[in-house]
Amino acid sequence: MSFLCQGHRWLSTAAKYNIVNRLQQISPTTSACMMAHDTQKHDSNSTNVLHSLAAGAIAGALAKSTIAPLDRTKINFQISQEPYSGRAAFKFLSDTYAKDGFIWLWRGNTATMTRIIPYAAIQFTAFEQWRKLLEVDSLNTKNNGGLKFLSGSLAGVTSQTLTYPLDLARARMAVSTKNDYKSLGDVFKKTYKVEGIKGFYRGYVPTILGIIPYAGTSFFTYGSLKSFMKENHGYENTVVNLACGAVAGMAGQSSSYPLDIIRRKMQTSIITGINYTNLRTTFIMIYKTEGIRQGFFKGLSMNWIKGPIATGISFATYDFVRKTLKNI
Repeated sequence: MSFLCQGHRWLSTAAKYNIVNRLQQISPTTSACMMAHDTQKHDSNSTNVLHSLAAGAIAGALAKSTIAPLDRTKINFQISQEPYSGRAAFKFLSDTYAKDGFIWLWRGNTATMTRIIPYAAIQFTAFEQWRKLLEVDSLNTKNNGGLKFLSGSLAGVTSQTLTYPLDLARARMAVSTKNDYKSLGDVFKKTYKVEGIKGFYRGYVPTILGIIPYAGTSFFTYGSLKSFMKENHGYENTVVNLACGAVAGMAGQSSSYPLDIIRRKMQTSIITGINYTNLRTTFIMIYKTEGIRQGFFKGLSMNWIKGPIATGISFATYDFVRKTLKNI
């Protein structure tokens, strides 16, 4: 009996030894596989981020350069008290061309590129990352329309916050003359000298309040229309993406235009000489001097032209370039 008990203990010890030994043999392999998987996942995410940054930068630069003269015209009317009309806008463009030449229609576009390239790169990349974080495409996520809107809004806030001083400089160059600012660097130098650091964030609050509905609506509308066309009609190409982006641009612009008026007036107040100090004061001053229609919706019809063009080009270019980079 004692012999049997000792044999049983010996077998148990041997079994335990074999199990431990087996685990020690398997463990390094399993660990290596897990490490390789994690590294591959990290590399894949890093590559996707780089693709998004590059595609976003190209998309933003192409879109903004295309509509730069219209954008400059819109800003000019937004900050002035002159009534807007299609004829007045055309006159501004023709007068600028006659007085300063064709290239002058793109005045301030260097500042625009300095701002829009990092802005668009950050916005599209942030959107992809927010989508992952919020698990927008997860199978467990139902009715994800709200999350799509939230992802777009957060992407807009992220990119706008990081590049806002460049946006302010671009607006000031667009409505100024050579005597006001000689270059982009001159804008920063004079802004800091006269207004300090706070001067670079004049108009920031209405900008953020405006970018939330604008970016949210744009990304949500584009994504929804793109999915609808693919799932119901089987269409997925650059032309379809351009059309979806155009509709998204019109929806986004309409949802936030009054706040765009307010931020432009605050950004350029040092040039116009009108002291728009904060959101509330600016709102009241615009309402009293220009009314609702001419005050808060001045130039909206031009935005319905340039907005869809720019947004359509931006979204379509981003998808095309990102897809191309993935296939390289």
